[in-house]
Amino acid sequence: MLLLALDTATPAVTVALHDGTDVIASSSQVDARRHGELLLPAVDRVLTEAGRTLEAVTGIVVGTGPGPYTGLRVGLMTADTFGLALGVPVHGVCTLDGLAYAADIEKGPFVVATDARRKEVYWATYADSRTRLTGPAVDRPADIAEKVAGLPAVGAGALLYPDTFPSAHEPEHVSAAALAALAAGKLAAGEELEAPRPMYLRRPDAQVPKNYKVVTPK
Repeated sequence: MLLLALDTATPAVTVALHDGTDVIASSSQVDARRHGELLLPAVDRVLTEAGRTLEAVTGIVVGTGPGPYTGLRVGLMTADTFGLALGVPVHGVCTLDGLAYAADIEKGPFVVATDARRKEVYWATYADSRTRLTGPAVDRPADIAEKVAGLPAVGAGALLYPDTFPSAHEPEHVSAAALAALAAGKLAAGEELEAPRPMYLRRPDAQVPKNYKVVTPK
């Protein structure tokens, strides 16, 4: 097994390589505006560090969000392209699940929350690092305050809104290393992984204007 994992659902552009036993190389850069520029160089850097070639990869793991439309699509389309070019399976993993897996919380329940912009968070609750209880969903922090009251929390969304998430912990952003380790463990146990389909949870920010004026000749 040699899994190439990547995620662009948060401001972190993160890539990792997992050999079925451990993560052998990883890279993470936080830049919400440069997913497209940073992702492929990060893949090349990780492969070089591990001394492996792209052709040696046996599977792709990609974070499916939830996340903003543009950033999320960069990772998903890159994963699909690699899968088609190499003839290997592409596995989806919820980005929030990756954060939960990496969280240093021994016992649940707890909540994972990432920044959804518009003063909202993407969030889900977990019984432990591998078991999601509810979500993912997108809401204003104040609207879910009662539901998450008293729960430890991880993620950038939790750190942004301490009134709703007073017990916020790192990690702030997801790491591809955690996604890869989670996926490798599930595959080794014979578990099914998600399809690599995006979790948007809401419409994109950019939309076609209503009642726009037609300027082309009739």
